[in-house]
Amino acid sequence: MTQLETIKQVYRVDRKEISFLRFIFESYDGIAVIKTIDPQNGVICLYIAPGCEHDAEMILKDLKTEIMIESLPIESFTSEDLEP
Repeated sequence: MTQLETIKQVYRVDRKEISFLRFIFESYDGIAVIKTIDPQNGVICLYIAPGCEHDAEMILKDLKTEIMIESLPIESFTSEDLEP
């Protein structure tokens, strides 16, 4: 049996919007969870449930029309930073 892994994506957002983003993703039960990596700079990690990549992408695409969301290279962060 193959175990599916959570997809991790890192973003920079307006730090004032972190709570809003967390609320939005929590309202879509089970799609993704947000962890704040650097609250001062608005850096978050999005943990996307296996099979929900498309849904998370569509939510982010819609949110990008309202707020600043910038993708960051995951390689720039340590595994400690990215632990849930």
